[in-house]
Amino acid sequence: MRVGFNALFLGQEATGSGQYTRHLLKALAQQNGRNEYLLYQLDKPGSSKKPSLWNTLPSLKAHVLHTPFARRLENLDKLWFEQVAFPHACRGALVDLCHVPYFASPICPTVPTVVTVHDLIPMLLPVYRGSLAVRLYTRLVAQAAKRAMLIITDSLHSKEDIVRHLSVPAERVQVIYLAANPACRPVCDEAVLAAVRRKYGLPDRYVLYLGGFDQRKNLSTLFAAYARVTQSEGGDTAPLVIAGRLPEADTPLYSDPRRAAREQGVEESVVFTGWVEEDDKPALYSGAMFFVFLSLYEGFGLEPLEAMSCGTPVLAADAASLPEIVGRGGLLVPPTDVDRVVEGMLTLLQDPRVRRQLQENALAQAAKFDWRRTAEQTLHAYELVVTGVEVSSTQTE
Repeated sequence: MRVGFNALFLGQEATGSGQYTRHLLKALAQQNGRNEYLLYQLDKPGSSKKPSLWNTLPSLKAHVLHTPFARRLENLDKLWFEQVAFPHACRGALVDLCHVPYFASPICPTVPTVVTVHDLIPMLLPVYRGSLAVRLYTRLVAQAAKRAMLIITDSLHSKEDIVRHLSVPAERVQVIYLAANPACRPVCDEAVLAAVRRKYGLPDRYVLYLGGFDQRKNLSTLFAAYARVTQSEGGDTAPLVIAGRLPEADTPLYSDPRRAAREQGVEESVVFTGWVEEDDKPALYSGAMFFVFLSLYEGFGLEPLEAMSCGTPVLAADAASLPEIVGRGGLLVPPTDVDRVVEGMLTLLQDPRVRRQLQENALAQAAKFDWRRTAEQTLHAYELVVTGVEVSSTQTE
């Protein structure tokens, strides 16, 4: 089988689409040697150099596409790549199908098309709808997704959203769960843990949040609950570590968490690490007493899964897809109920037996998610599309 693959996000490890593209392609290439994957990238600085990862995977063949707007008008450059250059290249290469691993398949597909729609955030959450141009783009890709032969999505919750809001028949939407980075495993080497603590200025014991800082991440509730916890503990509690690149500006959509910490009076108990290197994440997760993630909406919830893969107990929102992913690997709480969040945090801080049980549960739950399984199910979906067999939903047992 010859597959044309939109590799626009390849190498952009800071994005969810970039991580999905990288791990899925690697796992697909390791399935068998019969298939060929043509990776189409947009002409931009560095895109002509094949990433070193693929040098040992000969079934992946990188190609750079050019547009009339190359290196001049970024938005039009991207749009032309997605809607003109990529589908034209797939048709010219006589691929059996093409796969777009994010919400931007061609409105006029030239070959059978599979698109991965991770979530419908721009459609469902008004604050994320953006400018008129962004809203028009969202409308375009929503219509394009309806014309794909198959939509892959990350969770049953996202499937329900897609069927309802895109008016797509349920049999054309397949759930294929993602997985954590295979490097996310428990780190028990004290020297490694200590080195990461020194690098990021961390205490010996801490509570961890790692993720974005946009509005749906609900950090305002986290800081309000943590302020109450410090009062309950008489100020003698584990510091809260906030990891991730901070927003460049304090806006309603991307608020600066340092301001929220000051407003709650806990700035002295909060450590802001800034950007965390991928190689350091397993030790960062492993060293935490527990991981807290109160997001109001996630199409999947990769960070809680990474934490569980490291054997770290999780306190997560009982919202959107997170109950599917966390399962019995963590405590689930209503994300806007400060009292319940405080109760969950105090339980995990004060009861080592609960933490030990959740460590075991977390590892068992995380083991259900594996990139090889994701690739197998994706490849099966490809084969069904190529053969024209009706596709039914797949989910992790």
